[in-house]
Parts: sequence; C-alpha cells; structure tokens
Amino acid sequence: MSQNNQFIDESKATIESLIGAGTTFDINQLELIYHNDLQVIMIDEEGQKMIADKATFKNLFETKKKNGDPPLNTWAEYNHIEATADKAHVIVTRKVNLTGEERKLTLSIDLVKEANRWQVIREVIFSQPLK
Repeated sequence: MSQNNQFIDESKATIESLIGAGTTFDINQLELIYHNDLQVIMIDEEGQKMIADKATFKNLFETKKKNGDPPLNTWAEYNHIEATADKAHVIVTRKVNLTGEERKLTLSIDLVKEANRWQVIREVIFSQPLK
C-alpha cells in the first residue's frame, strides 16, 4: 500500500467513525473527532446558511440524545477522497435527519492530522430534500 493510500484509508476510517458517533450521539467520540477550531457551514436548497462551531454543532447531537431520538441513518456514499500525511478532503453524500426531516446531505469535509489523530476542522454541508 502506498503512503497516499494509507492516508486515504485513515481519513475514510475517521469519517466512518464520525458517522458512527454522530448517528448514535456519542458526544465523547465527537469531542475527539472534531477539531477545537471546527467550522460547520450548512446551506439548504433555498440558499439559507447556518454556521456553527464545535460547541454549537455538538449541542445538536447532545439535544437529540437528551430527547431520546432514535439513531440516525448510517447510509453513506463516498464521492471523493484525497489525503496527504497531514491533510485530507472527503466528499460524502448522506441521507440523514439532522434537523427534523430526512434529507440528502452532500458534505465536503476537511481533516487535519494533529495530536496523532485525524480531526475534522471544517464541514460544508449542502442540504436538500430527498427525492
């Protein structure tokens, strides 16, 4: 396996861990995966934009956990992954109910490798209704 493939595999495994933690509201795991400087930008089909930091985005999952919401859909389709020794970019399409209805999300996720682990530093999420 080439080094590049190793970094691609590692970054994909991090996204899979993120999906697992997010869908089950595992706040401790999200704390590890999300970088302290996390920025999440969510844009819907009407162009409405929401920007969140790590604390705000983790709170979304904490609220779902406190409300006893069922686990989220784990479906994912990887559209693109590129990685070097310390940076990665993953584009993944998901079907998930983050905000009250099941939607198709296309996520552009930037990762950095710090403290001996891959961490999500930015997510740009395009949200649209399921067709």
